[in-house]
Amino acid sequence: MTTPTRPLHRDSLDRIAATVGDPSRIRTRLIDRVAYASDASHYFNTPDAVVIAQDAAEVGRLLRAARDSNTPVTLRSGGTSLSGQASGEGLMIDVRRNFRRIEVLDAGQRVRVQPGATVRQVNIQLMPYGTKLGPDPASESACTIGGVIANNSSGMACGTELNTYRTLESMVFVLPSGTVIDTSSPTADQDLAHQEPELVDTLLRLQRRVRDNQESVAIIERHFALKNTMGYGLNSFLDFDTPVKLLEHLIIGSEGTLAFVAEAVFRTVPISPLTATTVAVFNNLDAATTALPSLVQSGAATLELMDSTSIRVGQALGNVPQAITGFEVDRQAALLIEYYADQEEELRTTMKTGDALLGDLPLFSSAQLSTDPAARTQAWNFRKGLYASVAEARPAGTTALLEDVVVPVESLAPTCESLQELFQRYGYSDSVIFGHAKDGNIHFMLTDRFEGAEALGRYDKFNDQMVDIILGAHGNLKAEHGTGRAMAPYVRRQYGDELYEVMVQLKSACDPTWMLNPGVILEETPGAHMRNIKLIEPVDEETNRCVECGYCEPVCPSKNLTLTPRQRIVVRRAYARATEAGDLDTAKKLAQDYNYDGIDTCAVDGMCLTACPVGINTGDLIRRLRKEEHDSTPVLSAAWTAAAKNWGPASRVGSVALSSAHILPSSLVSKVTDVARKLVDQDTMPRYSRDLPAGGHNRRQFSGVVGAPLGRIMGVYLPACVNSMFGAAGDGPGVTNSFITLLEHAGVALRVPDNIEWLCCATPWSSKGFTRGREAMATRVHEAVRELSNNGELPIISDAVSCTEGFHKILEPLGLRVVDSVSFTAQHLLDKLQITPKISDVVIHPTCSSTHLGVTPDMEKIAWAVVGPDGHVFVPTTWGCCAFAGDRGMLHPELTASATQAEADEIKDLERRLGKQLHYASLNRTCELGMSRATGQEYHHILEYLAEACQA
Repeated sequence: MTTPTRPLHRDSLDRIAATVGDPSRIRTRLIDRVAYASDASHYFNTPDAVVIAQDAAEVGRLLRAARDSNTPVTLRSGGTSLSGQASGEGLMIDVRRNFRRIEVLDAGQRVRVQPGATVRQVNIQLMPYGTKLGPDPASESACTIGGVIANNSSGMACGTELNTYRTLESMVFVLPSGTVIDTSSPTADQDLAHQEPELVDTLLRLQRRVRDNQESVAIIERHFALKNTMGYGLNSFLDFDTPVKLLEHLIIGSEGTLAFVAEAVFRTVPISPLTATTVAVFNNLDAATTALPSLVQSGAATLELMDSTSIRVGQALGNVPQAITGFEVDRQAALLIEYYADQEEELRTTMKTGDALLGDLPLFSSAQLSTDPAARTQAWNFRKGLYASVAEARPAGTTALLEDVVVPVESLAPTCESLQELFQRYGYSDSVIFGHAKDGNIHFMLTDRFEGAEALGRYDKFNDQMVDIILGAHGNLKAEHGTGRAMAPYVRRQYGDELYEVMVQLKSACDPTWMLNPGVILEETPGAHMRNIKLIEPVDEETNRCVECGYCEPVCPSKNLTLTPRQRIVVRRAYARATEAGDLDTAKKLAQDYNYDGIDTCAVDGMCLTACPVGINTGDLIRRLRKEEHDSTPVLSAAWTAAAKNWGPASRVGSVALSSAHILPSSLVSKVTDVARKLVDQDTMPRYSRDLPAGGHNRRQFSGVVGAPLGRIMGVYLPACVNSMFGAAGDGPGVTNSFITLLEHAGVALRVPDNIEWLCCATPWSSKGFTRGREAMATRVHEAVRELSNNGELPIISDAVSCTEGFHKILEPLGLRVVDSVSFTAQHLLDKLQITPKISDVVIHPTCSSTHLGVTPDMEKIAWAVVGPDGHVFVPTTWGCCAFAGDRGMLHPELTASATQAEADEIKDLERRLGKQLHYASLNRTCELGMSRATGQEYHHILEYLAEACQA
């Protein structure tokens, strides 16, 4: 079946637009289409338009309109797919943004989820019940439920027993005709038969055809005894009798080619609370795979294989298991081995058995099971980061291509050996093999610039011989990453003509015009899998390293407004390609929109760094781009440099301005700033709004020694200027006064520089790219605190965590230790305080800086002290960077509004459920402002609550 490209014409777009109530949800700008073009695969397919769907009913209308206009459709969820199934031409429907609801059922025994929620988000909701989802993909932080269902995802430990196919209980799906079926309904079969009689007839006819053909039955049983995401889930014809259950399970793993899944209910699995882990290194791959049967028999839950190249890569990384270090890699291979248990005695017995077995195995070096959580995290970080680490090390300008195959475990060793020979034969010498050895499921990666007859011809020949190897070993060409575009031409080869024809008729019955994700799963156009391979132009450090996996997207504050970190990089690559090709019109269009979408609305909060497997901080890239922009405007740069040199008066001007604005009619002040923003620049002139407080007090009053008059001096205190510019919330004392009160109660003293009013953490300059101003401020701060800290003997302490992070960046490289006031309080004051809790329930908002610095656990510790043993501390599961980002929330309030929406909704729901007064805390003044704006609640610094609890 050939699936030709059918571009979206103007009349088709008008018809589709008519089904969407809000035009802002239809994206046709080039920058939007390019941003959505990339998934984690080696393909790049640019849609003609993107629609941010509102709900399942709207998706149904869109599908009908697309069918009537003969428009191809791709349903886009997370976009972490590795085989090209998450991108396409024609119309792309984003079914992630407005489909993130999670509802825990039956005390965690089941969970109802929408396709936009990630696996990690669902598991966080289930954690209090001691359960989790069965599928456990390594990309859990980014992969969405829509992708999990579409690909029949499995992962590290779930095998074929706990994958999506086995644990999904029901779903709500939407067919291309617009028909919506809830498979949990007792009338679901009648509903389907009434609305889609021809489809039901075809399903039952195909079921009889499959079951009556013993050869077909044998082929299906052989292939589905292993992990298998190649083609459609034909085992459904054998496993289910009724049309609805049959179709429901055929939709699982169908990669968006049969229907849209709007909602699903999963049966969850219990979490084993105890684990024992080790990394065992063997002399060679054969020795590692030969050991698998005995390890499986001993009860090992996870057996992750890593070949010699994997170990070599690991040795070049930091913080990896000691077992893989300290030797020259030759042919060694490693297994990450893990056992689970529910009780301590069970774990001890398991570890004794496992250690005895390890002692008998032909290991390169000794290995022993450990319950140390740090060692376990280290081992798993190494394993989960392998793909990205190898991909990151690829030569600039090349593409990483990850494949995923499975063979019977007894065939694993010779298969790996054959693949390694194939790598050498075709010049893919840096290829790495790793994967889920217990299931016979391995991944391997090729890196090349897949361009030109020689490179593409070599890849094509490699593919053909790889297919021979895997099918010759009675394996499957795809185990868990989905058929996608990469393996679609080989589906017939794996199953034969008869079962391939069954798949074709199934597709035609569900999607008569073949509009859903054309080219995915079924494709016979010669060379189709060689088209639109992603070509990556070298750009800059961050961009060159990115593998476009999308792990960064869930934590990005601008993800629902403009671009995510991945999309910022994808657009920069597209700009580079266009420039290299001489397509100046495309380059110009991308550059024009990138200023706002890519640069101005980036919070540079660094949360992407916490999720990126290769350690990219896209904020660093944006700071550099801002610097380049400011270098072209010397007047602005000079003004900020002057502000750095005169920060005392400059910061007081800001404070006085806020106080003055506070006593004037807010509408008048807002209009004045709005006019100024039009005349100057929206990224330079802040917008005033009534929710901003009056200015704070100057910091000169704190110079000298603060805290207990006769107390031991334990550090140098730098009250943050942000608390001086913005006054305290409500009638509160503010964090600076509260922290000093705590010092007094604990009998501790701190030194404050005499010129404190002139000091700043330099973040306002670094975040905006004003390098000279940052350097000037950094030098002044260092000179002010070096002697006061006894040349680094005493820590430097600040009381706004983003400022603490700023001081950390400029002082730690010079040998000075920086601590946040919250951590200092938790570690040095808390046990000296007499605390009488005055509040019982507090909602806390961690921040990006508290995450980077590891301060959040100390904040939680203080919060529990504040509420006492009978109180409650709530951390919203949807918390994220508020994107106030110093002044970014005033420059672009729409960014903060978008970034805080989910957390605000969760908090409002919590308020409704509890029906009582709650208190709200954070640990950074601007973040408190952002969250107060979002929720309508008054946020205070957590130390304000603690100081209040210490007073009679």
